[in-house]
Amino acid sequence: MPDTAALYRRLAARPLGKEAFSALFALRAPYFRTVRPRVREMGPHHAALTVAKRWGVQNHLGTVHAIAVCNGLEAAMGLLAEATTPPTHRWIPKGMEVRYLAKSTTDLLCTADTTSADWAVGAAGDVPVSVRAVRTDGTVVVEGTITIYVSERPSR
Repeated sequence: MPDTAALYRRLAARPLGKEAFSALFALRAPYFRTVRPRVREMGPHHAALTVAKRWGVQNHLGTVHAIAVCNGLEAAMGLLAEATTPPTHRWIPKGMEVRYLAKSTTDLLCTADTTSADWAVGAAGDVPVSVRAVRTDGTVVVEGTITIYVSERPSR
């Protein structure tokens, strides 16, 4: 499996590199293509992407559907996990707890954040990832925690 964070660093430094990385990321995890994430930042302990408010992700109220927002948050968490998990380990989502705070009436910035202390799980354990979706006017529309389980890769 290619090093996702290294690929991001290589492509992000080039013209249209973030757009190319965003497309590759959505192909690697096809379900994320439903929200068409635009990766803005990816690194240890932080990732950010944009989910555009467009017809395909709207609900009957004309706002970004709550599950589309959660898809964006999970995509951001995945970028963070890829950039932060040691190469000797692997991760998998274990649970998501979110609070819907306001209507998603604009494009959204979805972020995921952790600290070094969050990753002090030793060989295996739960890591809480703080996630947040913010409208273009700065209003937080969704916030919560996605818990990932980190474990050692099996020896081959």
